[in-house]
Amino acid sequence: METRYLKTLMAVLDSGSFSRAAGDLNISQSAVSQRIRFMEEQYGMSLIDRSGAVIVATEAGRAVTRKSRQILALETELDDELKGFMTKARISICCTPTFGIVYLPSVLSQFFLANSDAVKFKSSLSTPLKTLKGVVENEFDVAVIEHCNELELSNVIATTLPPDELTLISAPSLGLSGRELSLTELIEQRFITRRDGCSSRCLFEENLSKFGKNLDSFPNVIIHDDLYLSIQTTLTGQGVAFVSRSLVKEYLEKGTLIEHTVEGFTYLRSRTIILNRSRSESASVKEFVGCVHRVFGM
Repeated sequence: METRYLKTLMAVLDSGSFSRAAGDLNISQSAVSQRIRFMEEQYGMSLIDRSGAVIVATEAGRAVTRKSRQILALETELDDELKGFMTKARISICCTPTFGIVYLPSVLSQFFLANSDAVKFKSSLSTPLKTLKGVVENEFDVAVIEHCNELELSNVIATTLPPDELTLISAPSLGLSGRELSLTELIEQRFITRRDGCSSRCLFEENLSKFGKNLDSFPNVIIHDDLYLSIQTTLTGQGVAFVSRSLVKEYLEKGTLIEHTVEGFTYLRSRTIILNRSRSESASVKEFVGCVHRVFGM
């Protein structure tokens, strides 16, 4: 059986939900259901108990889970051993979407100019917590994340970068011409955001909580998985969004988007480089970190 089926079962049981497992694996909920059903048909028994509010493993499911962890650990061990035979250096990085969209192209331009074809490179985009987990679990060598909360960084090597500034934006067609908005004016609008786990959404919810408000205070909330789609939806006048200023700088300069503030809101979030301890001395990792520093003028 392919290990992707085992990984899917683990994701469902770890999250207690088909939908959350689908989000973690970046596949559809239907695909998750199909993989679990295939496994249950192969083994001829139920592996998960669907009767409660949270999905849990059956006795058979617990047995499969125990063996799955061993199999996946062996797969990782084999991958690591085989990587030792590779003639090319390799580097696996992950970052949050804002850094990936705004800064990563410039970082890679410098990186590949210095390394040419000598490095096998892999990159991914994810939420701060999933990215950090990937570094800790040896999935990624290095990561760059924007985040609004303190993170558990004792198992990694972390370096602080200049913070990221966020801003409220709307299209001129929405009619919010004033830069300064009252909280009442803001929550009368439709709000456009990304799914739970995004640090811009986290910071926005923290701002609302200062005033005893939350996302339910808005008449309507549009949730997009794609950051670019959130911005495009805002450009069409569908509502207000809270995003990194670096993402919409050109739109603000052209006047196709308007910038707003609400008194008492916090607009800065942290940005951090995270290194896997076992890979921190790799020449390719050091070169990548150096390129990040140069892009930020450090």
